[in-house]
Amino acid sequence: MKSCAPIFVFAILATSAFAGVTVSTPSNGSTVSSSVHYVASGSSPNCPKGVAAMGIYTAPYKLAHKVSGSRIDTTLNLSAGTYNTVVQQWDNCGWSAIKAVTITVGSSSKSTSSSTGGVFANLQSDSHWNHYSLLPPSYNICGSCTPSGPSLTYSTQQGISSPSLTGNAMKFTIGGKMPFSDALWNQKFTSRLGDQKWVPNYHDFVYDVWFYSTDIEKSQALEWDINQFISGKSFIWGHECRIAGGHEWDTWNNVTMHWVKSGIPCNPKSNYWNHLTIHVQRTSDNHLYFKSITLNGVTHSANRYDTPTKTNWYGMTINYQQDGNKYQQTYSLYQDKFSFTYK
Repeated sequence: MKSCAPIFVFAILATSAFAGVTVSTPSNGSTVSSSVHYVASGSSPNCPKGVAAMGIYTAPYKLAHKVSGSRIDTTLNLSAGTYNTVVQQWDNCGWSAIKAVTITVGSSSKSTSSSTGGVFANLQSDSHWNHYSLLPPSYNICGSCTPSGPSLTYSTQQGISSPSLTGNAMKFTIGGKMPFSDALWNQKFTSRLGDQKWVPNYHDFVYDVWFYSTDIEKSQALEWDINQFISGKSFIWGHECRIAGGHEWDTWNNVTMHWVKSGIPCNPKSNYWNHLTIHVQRTSDNHLYFKSITLNGVTHSANRYDTPTKTNWYGMTINYQQDGNKYQQTYSLYQDKFSFTYK
């Protein structure tokens, strides 16, 4: 076997217990600028000839940088987004060692937008959040309500260092006196694209977020939505994780305006960083396709098509909604490494 074989084959089969990689920067789970400074060193005391080379992978089988010797000190220019990078060393005796470093590129949520797509990264740190009160029985936006209640109380706090994956999480809290009251937050991206006319170009969307709660069972449901409004048509890819409501994913029926049971279990854990990825598409004949839901590494095919409805709105947004239970118990949820990709 060649010592320069790709990490994702070689490292599994031939990693020396006596070799090691130390990465000084960037730190695992950190948020960094687009110019990412890597400083790392390798050692292989079991090999008299020492370390032959070191490299950085920014994706599986994508070797972005390689040097001879046992030290890396370089800068990589990366687009905004989350990367599961790996630093690898190869010694002169045919052994290898690795160090995984996950980073989020982009100190703000500015999009690397083009007419063919882009990504808004680090939305937990963004200043463009909007908020609304939704009260039963209609659940229309309450124009007279305020975050201080009393029917529904809610708040957000950014820059949370613990619990956090990046040291900069966002905290969402709801409470109040009226059972089954909900708080909705959203991000509007239309005016933040390079050109607002690009919105109809996009057909493929990924909502990616990590979330944490100490008492997630107090939630009636948690909702994450992707919305596109073009050519007089409203495309709402709504996804609801029913927790107190039955630990199952529902998706939104645009025509009947009701939730549709998916049969997919939804069991996020308390005191744990849950990772959610939602993938949807707008088809070539302008229908909604609910493609897949991935929670904590397990992917389920949603595989449901829906029909858009009429609208006068135009643009592209995402929502996050936190629902109160029958006692309207106060609970908080932290979100981190929050991104939205569109193409």
